[in-house]
Amino acid sequence: MGRHSKNYQQSVKLLDKAKAYHPDEAIELAKNMAHARFDETVELHLKMGLDPRNASQQVRGVALLPHGLGKEIRVLVFAQGEAERIAKAAGADFVGGDELVKKIEDGWLDFDTAIATPDMMGKVGKLGKILGRKGLMPNPKSGTVVAADDLPRVIEDARKGRVEFKLDRTAIIHVPLGKISFE
Repeated sequence: MGRHSKNYQQSVKLLDKAKAYHPDEAIELAKNMAHARFDETVELHLKMGLDPRNASQQVRGVALLPHGLGKEIRVLVFAQGEAERIAKAAGADFVGGDELVKKIEDGWLDFDTAIATPDMMGKVGKLGKILGRKGLMPNPKSGTVVAADDLPRVIEDARKGRVEFKLDRTAIIHVPLGKISFE
């Protein structure tokens, strides 16, 4: 097994594995342990003890982070007609219909969140293999397939720092909370 770096070894000395830390203490500890040359992401991992194969024990949801995730979110909206005008007015970075579907089929994926109106899902469904692997496929359960009048609210939420969480196959939930540089 490989050796750990000096920074890692110093960080491990600060951690008491037998102690359950209060959230304020845990955040302070994370700030003290950070040693990378970039702004590290703070994540929350919850071991749920559920059976992920049992449909009645699924955990899934959306949370709005008060200070975002520390990065600029590029929002793409699949819409046409009046919904397209509403999305542009709400501040979406990329708005369109067939031309965006074609562009994504050709390999373009320069966005962070995809939102669609219900009438466009027939065309967007063709992109399932491409967007699904990246976790970008619009989905009614996660609130990214919305009616035209809800587009401004959903686009604003996506920009603020909306995180989706769900139970993975090992019964753990992984959620980013923010960056080490946040107060």
